[in-house]
Amino acid sequence: MDKTGIAALVVGIVLFVLGVYAIGMFLPDVIMAVKGLIGIVVLLAGLMLIIFGILIFKE
Repeated sequence: MDKTGIAALVVGIVLFVLGVYAIGMFLPDVIMAVKGLIGIVVLLAGLMLIIFGILIFKE
């Protein structure tokens, strides 16, 4: 491995550890954010089905 690979590995490990620590510190906020993202995905899926239904209905 060259120096760039080692540096990327070390930085990746540090960022991973910091991310796990941040998730642990702000777990209720993380859960709320995930719930919000699930809601957005469901909303977009419903919107796409509505548009798809309108396009099929027009034919």
